Amino acid sequence: RIMRKWNFSAGPAAIPEEVLKETQSELLEWNQSGMSVMEVSHRSPEYIEVASAARQDLIDLLDIPDNYQVLFLQGGATLQFSMIPMNFAADKTADYLLTGSWSKKAIAEASKITKVNTVASSETSNFQNVPDASQWNHTKDAAYFHYVANETIQGNALHQPPETKSPLIADMSSVILSEPIDVSKFSMIYAGAQKNIGPAGLTICIIKDEFLATASNELPGMLQYSKHAESDSMFNTPPTFAWYLAGKVFSWLKTNGGLEAIAKINHTKAKTLYQFIDTSDFYSNPVAVANRSIMNVPFILKDSNLDAQFLHDSKNAGLLNLKGHRSIGGMRASIYNATPQDAIDALIEFMREFEKKHG
Repeated sequence: RIMRKWNFSAGPAAIPEEVLKETQSELLEWNQSGMSVMEVSHRSPEYIEVASAARQDLIDLLDIPDNYQVLFLQGGATLQFSMIPMNFAADKTADYLLTGSWSKKAIAEASKITKVNTVASSETSNFQNVPDASQWNHTKDAAYFHYVANETIQGNALHQPPETKSPLIADMSSVILSEPIDVSKFSMIYAGAQKNIGPAGLTICIIKDEFLATASNELPGMLQYSKHAESDSMFNTPPTFAWYLAGKVFSWLKTNGGLEAIAKINHTKAKTLYQFIDTSDFYSNPVAVANRSIMNVPFILKDSNLDAQFLHDSKNAGLLNLKGHRSIGGMRASIYNATPQDAIDALIEFMREFEKKHG
């Protein structure tokens, strides 16, 4: 067996080992077709079966109601930052909650297209929390209310959907599939794939029919959600390999008890790591406890001069990609679904030894 290391990357992130092995076994000869799945036409009945099964598994996992479209698109969550206002905010103000780097980027893109009202911001605290809902300044009749459910870089999260009269849109890139969510509370959910879904190159959009009916049909085809919905996400050639592999991840999740089961594991993983950080004088986490992410755990060493040594030693110990985002420094452990409790235990053991040596 190849000795794989523990990967704490924020994305592209770890993919379950069983999925990688199964993919490896099918790489040259897929489904007795004489070809790799990467070489098969997206229009072929065999591939359409794979695509449909993946979509259905995702619907089952998230318990998506019948009145929603589930789209497999390209362009990452970043394309949605402009596609959403193009489709839904032509002549109205859109409300945005500013809680970190990704919501800031979403606001910057939307501002090029429509009038944006930032309902509240936690930028003055370096995005270490989510502003209290009583302070939010909503727009009457806003086109929609947009928020980022989990800020990957700062490691802060809004764990419950916010209360709003406007259609609710969430970027769930780094938290989707980590625990159950009530899809019916949202007009739209979108997520880049490269955290809990599969390889980069795919974006999932879940859109309520009633909301989709209000979308612009004046845009170029590739920028219209309705065109993608009408063509079963095959308006053009989709990222077929990423879609196929995402299907394997969905199947793996279902086999392992679905989102209730993975939520228990994820909450235990996060709790173990936060408890260790909180009881140490050497490490600290800056995020308000109520807003701590269960997927991305940033932590700061007491002496930042030790950062380079920490990264060097952790890499040698088989713990990869722990460097915090360049915008905030320090460390960050991204502990998505494919990162098991064993990885957290190994990280804590290393952190304990490092503290003994340098604390």
